[in-house]
Amino acid sequence: MTPADAPAGRRAIPPHALESVWRAPDGFAIRRIDWSGRQTAGQPPRGSLLFLPGRADFYEKYLETLDGWHQQGWRVTAMDWRWQAGSGRYHRDPRLGGTQGFSAWVNDLANFWASWTAATPGPHVLIGHSMGGHLVLRAVAERSRMERGVRPDALVLSAPMLGFVTPVPARLQPAFAQAMCRIGDSARPAWKDGERPGQSQSKRGMSLTHDGNRYSDELWWRLRRPELDMGPASWDWVRKASDSIVRLGEPGLIESVDVPVLTLAARKDALVSWPAIARIAARLPRGQLAEFGREAAHELLREADPVRDHVLAQITCFLDRVAPREVPA
Repeated sequence: MTPADAPAGRRAIPPHALESVWRAPDGFAIRRIDWSGRQTAGQPPRGSLLFLPGRADFYEKYLETLDGWHQQGWRVTAMDWRWQAGSGRYHRDPRLGGTQGFSAWVNDLANFWASWTAATPGPHVLIGHSMGGHLVLRAVAERSRMERGVRPDALVLSAPMLGFVTPVPARLQPAFAQAMCRIGDSARPAWKDGERPGQSQSKRGMSLTHDGNRYSDELWWRLRRPELDMGPASWDWVRKASDSIVRLGEPGLIESVDVPVLTLAARKDALVSWPAIARIAARLPRGQLAEFGREAAHELLREADPVRDHVLAQITCFLDRVAPREVPA
């Protein structure tokens, strides 16, 4: 598929979207993109929506979805996580994914949320995919413990990273990751390529989406913007991710999430654990779970049109119900 053949909106930054940088309190530069809300027939924007991608992810992969939400009247913002895509790296090796700790990401989100909600119209919706889904849920669940809490009017989780698909049993994963860090350099790659241990680069696309054209969009962007390219995570990242998953599962923490939550997940996801997602979703007091079968892989927002259309319809229906347009007095 050539760039000329690609559908409009997938391989170009829309002219009405603005790329810029947000400075975290410590001065770290974090890349963002914003669509100002459409105003038609004198109506104000529907509200504001913030999207956070997953590990080794970048917002260019979701341009058609983000622009679609903008066309529905939302003011849309997306940003990279610190140490990912256009927001720098933790390790000297630019292809190696690492982190000082998941709390650093949660704190970045809390600080950004405070300034973003102050500058944008409500209702405010938070959407996270994969690792982004894990982090946004943790930020909402831990808001009472933080100086700046994150409380959206609605929360959407796309294939959230609440457990891993691995031969190692879930209860042993934190100890296994710790052991791997102790017996070697914790900064070494946890796998060679692809998105999971034992997976080749050639099979990577199959674990992400059934739509080959949308998968090729990612490769196209990585070639045009080399700074977006990232490969496997370090064992230290795996250890910290496992610890964060355990932390999120602490008794009472998920039950404290008192906002409406829509979780979308595929039973046959090859990267994140469906049973773990189902368990957490069942604990959410105001949670709703939309499940998909073999027709769906990990990247639900980048799936083939029949699946993607269903995913977007579920999100639209949820937001219409829990985050209706604010009507000026």
